[in-house]
Amino acid sequence: MAGIAGIAKAQAWPQVNASLHKTRHRGGSACSAVEDSKATMGEVHPTSTGMWFGRTPGCRAVCDGAIYNWRSLDPEALDVDQALQNLYERQGPAFVNDLDGSFALAIADECGIFVARDTLGISPLYCGDYDGAICFASEVKSLVGWARDIREFPPGHFYHPRTGTKRYGEFTMRQPADMHVADAASELRCRLVNAVAKCVCFNGEVGCWLSGGIDSSALAALASLQMSRVKTFSVGAVGAPDLEHARTVANAIDSEHHEITMNEEQMLQVLPEVIYHLESFDALLVRSSVTNYLVGRLASEHVNAVLSGEGADELFAGYSYLKTLDRASLAAELVDLTNRLHNTALQRVDRCSSAHGLFAHTPFLDSNVREFAATVPLDLKLYRDGEVGEKWILRRALDAILPESVVNRPKAKFWEGAGVAESIKEYASRAISDSEFASERLLPDGSLLNSKEEFFYYRIFRDQFGLLDDLSFVGRTKCAS
Repeated sequence: MAGIAGIAKAQAWPQVNASLHKTRHRGGSACSAVEDSKATMGEVHPTSTGMWFGRTPGCRAVCDGAIYNWRSLDPEALDVDQALQNLYERQGPAFVNDLDGSFALAIADECGIFVARDTLGISPLYCGDYDGAICFASEVKSLVGWARDIREFPPGHFYHPRTGTKRYGEFTMRQPADMHVADAASELRCRLVNAVAKCVCFNGEVGCWLSGGIDSSALAALASLQMSRVKTFSVGAVGAPDLEHARTVANAIDSEHHEITMNEEQMLQVLPEVIYHLESFDALLVRSSVTNYLVGRLASEHVNAVLSGEGADELFAGYSYLKTLDRASLAAELVDLTNRLHNTALQRVDRCSSAHGLFAHTPFLDSNVREFAATVPLDLKLYRDGEVGEKWILRRALDAILPESVVNRPKAKFWEGAGVAESIKEYASRAISDSEFASERLLPDGSLLNSKEEFFYYRIFRDQFGLLDDLSFVGRTKCAS
């Protein structure tokens, strides 16, 4: 994990350095600088030397994310940044198609700055304008106050000064393959095993966020087969169903399990920190981020990376409302949900981990898993004949390695399972009057706040980031149950 920032201008180090300081939580104690006649860029990253400032001679690339295959792409490179520079010099922008993993990267060349982001936007990236030059950073807070036209850099795109911004990749469904249930379940399990293995090899030791649902439980179980003893982490209100189900899974896989309980007072106390790191006021996103932020803090005390189950619901039809759609609409909806993750659920996962110096891997969104998911027939994803239908093929893939009560547990949103579904919502309803909501729900960019809960979060957001005229970088959750 790292934090990156840069400007397509020479001698702009004071501004870039100040930007990197605002996301120092993402990287750690070291900062590498890249400066030439057309660009100034930097990267914060972990180091054992305790230094903050350093320069990397000859390297003109910075990257945030986890690129699993950089060594095989360039065996002679000393690190991922050097590999990226070498690949770019040999292949040009097309090299991004060969990268396996999540990334937001920038490379300085004779024209200025080349910028790219992974296909689904697992790694965050924002850009803007600084005195006529493009600027970028891992988080919005690094750009607010000095950059104009701040916007999210689109997933699956790259930017080059000569060509502008162009799409290079996107997620779509493919022609369904003719699959037998047993073969499909076996293939999915094999691909998930390999996806988890990449994460374990990348970090050496990873933990697992564990809610006790099928997604996080699957990853914890598969990790437990590849590590001497996996560490799992859960959070919830006293008596929350997630805590009980997580303990069941932890006992079944013999993990080193850690959990914390919380109450309304603790949630409200941490809310400003959550919104500052999250950079959003979307009601459902903030609500789920409170619990995610707390479990991220817990995990960071024990490991430097975790596995997170994001993507399974979108790829394998995990929401109950999907059962009401016809087949043509269902395929399109799954594509739409997956392509919306970058500034909603994936933003939550990134910020709630990086706020504590933690890196979150998302094995369900591994390229080989999602490519297979794109070919699985819809009838194997959403079974409708009396069984727990959502993510049916995923449940069949885990039949042999998880307890039956977990395999067939119905879907619950993170904040519902953690027992916080109504707590903050009810507090916001008491704190915001009807007249306040009616008179102030119109935002500077013309959009409307949807509820008192969202209004409550927006006030905190505004206190931290100021009154911004353009809020297009704030993702909005698509209502799904």
